[in-house]
Amino acid sequence: MKNKVLSGTRGFFAEFKSFAIKGNAFELAIAVVIGNAFSGVVNSLVKDLITPFLGLLTNNVDFKTLEWQPYAGLVVTYGNFLQALINFVIVALSIFIVFKVLVTARKRVFERHEEDKVPAHEKAEDVRLLEEIRDILQRNAKEPGA
Repeated sequence: MKNKVLSGTRGFFAEFKSFAIKGNAFELAIAVVIGNAFSGVVNSLVKDLITPFLGLLTNNVDFKTLEWQPYAGLVVTYGNFLQALINFVIVALSIFIVFKVLVTARKRVFERHEEDKVPAHEKAEDVRLLEEIRDILQRNAKEPGA
């Protein structure tokens, strides 16, 4: 009985180690840490820069204190929700802008590499065959169910 438990545990830890070592797990962990730090920057941006300007436009109304009392004993504090919504829009917009900049930069780098490539008719036949095999394997790996 103990051998089955130990071998099952070893298999579990081997599988976990394989998962943790993959690049995707590390990239996800890094994204979470950077996202957490980025959230602090955006919260400061909203609190220290954007909210004061909104205060000028709204006659110094503090969103966090906005509330609605339909009747005594029931208070709906929608101001916190508005503040969270503003934070979300700014975070989403910031991430979108960063993503667009990275995609544009990546395209420029790849386009530059594409220009540097030797035309197919100038390559040796064995190199062309290997590139064709590589392309077929990459295409098959990207297709669902492959």
